[in-house]
Amino acid sequence: MQDATSLSAAIASGVVTAPEVMEAALVAAGERAAGAMAVIDADLGRAGARGALSGRFAGRFAGVPFLGKDLGSGLGRLPTCGGSAALRRRAGTGNADSVLFARFRAAGLVPFGLTTVPEFGLALTADPAVNPFDPAYSPGGSSGGAAAAVAAGIVAMAHATDAAGSIRVPAACCGLLGLKPSRGAVPQGPDFGNHLMGVAAELVLARSVRDVRGIFDAVADVGPDAGPDAGPRDMASLRVAFCLPKRCGAAQAGAVWLVAEALRDLGCDMVERPAPDALGTRAAATVRTILTASLAEWMGALGVRDDEMTPLAAAVAAEGRGMAAATLFAASRDMAVIADGLATYMAGADVLLSPVLSGPPPKRGAFDMAATHPAAHFAQIEALAPNAALANVAGVPALSLPVGLDAAGLPLGVQITARIGQDRLLLDIGARLMPLLPRIVFPFPIAGHP
Repeated sequence: MQDATSLSAAIASGVVTAPEVMEAALVAAGERAAGAMAVIDADLGRAGARGALSGRFAGRFAGVPFLGKDLGSGLGRLPTCGGSAALRRRAGTGNADSVLFARFRAAGLVPFGLTTVPEFGLALTADPAVNPFDPAYSPGGSSGGAAAAVAAGIVAMAHATDAAGSIRVPAACCGLLGLKPSRGAVPQGPDFGNHLMGVAAELVLARSVRDVRGIFDAVADVGPDAGPDAGPRDMASLRVAFCLPKRCGAAQAGAVWLVAEALRDLGCDMVERPAPDALGTRAAATVRTILTASLAEWMGALGVRDDEMTPLAAAVAAEGRGMAAATLFAASRDMAVIADGLATYMAGADVLLSPVLSGPPPKRGAFDMAATHPAAHFAQIEALAPNAALANVAGVPALSLPVGLDAAGLPLGVQITARIGQDRLLLDIGARLMPLLPRIVFPFPIAGHP
């Protein structure tokens, strides 16, 4: 298997050097990016690789090239601008690393750029980034550039964020693994610019469970067996509920059933339940309220005018400026109510298995940033990734796993959700499942991997 773990082992053993791997990643970024890269800083990458070669930077992933996302926790020297030309014009230089990026570096990762996002993360596409499995399709969003970069082998692992499915959707679109961590498990400071009242979370997209586990262990603020109920580690004692939303294509349903059978073969207690669609719709509405108010406050604080944004972003910001304080306060109450509703729904089960998407990955351009109707836009997001916002609102961890390809050669993904603090339980389950699921052959090897 080619992943960040095997690449770091090759670097550590001297089969290949960190500078050689970085040069290969830079070449791949030039040849394979197809819209996935927002910023490339070759000097930053080369300096980091030389540091890894000299032994100044250690860690589990020493010398492995890495990419930040142009939204979320900041990478010093490369300020994140949310895919916005207006913010790029206002961006300074020389910012310090966020806590998360300081920990990424301490784990040995060597950043050299930022990946493409839709403006302010407002879509489940990341145009102009293309899906490496089929360029007619999007790699998903908002972490679509990150997913495209990993699937295209530019890097083995890339930073990603998730406020309404933005780690899990690109993972499902590109055959990758993505964990939306529990609320508070991974730092988002010191400025908390992407906190979004707690619905947002950050980690990575990767090709293997062991990579996700390794970086989670390196950056997380929580120790093993965190949470009020860490759950069972013995698969034979695991209670799994699985469901299919009303909006669920045949291929996506088949992927859920395939994983359900694999879990049953591992000895899990399986039970099918009606999907929590009404709760998921309410969660999506809550996330919309938070994102809308956040964008209005963010743009107001920076003095960004409506004519400096796409029509969609301007319409969302205008809606936020007109929002009553009582509406936003009601969203904070709804977060608690929805979290309790999800806990009630999961009573008697340790984890919940469901599809990530309602159908295949979206086509490029499927989300029209020139549109001016926020309600229709957010409804389209929820229709593509039904119930995805539940994990964000409730603050629980959710892991997207790849389940082979559909008849058209596009990746399929499923999601496993657990209670808050049970991130490592999900990774344990993923590690047991992956050898039993259809293997995905990526269109490109990882750059620099021997």
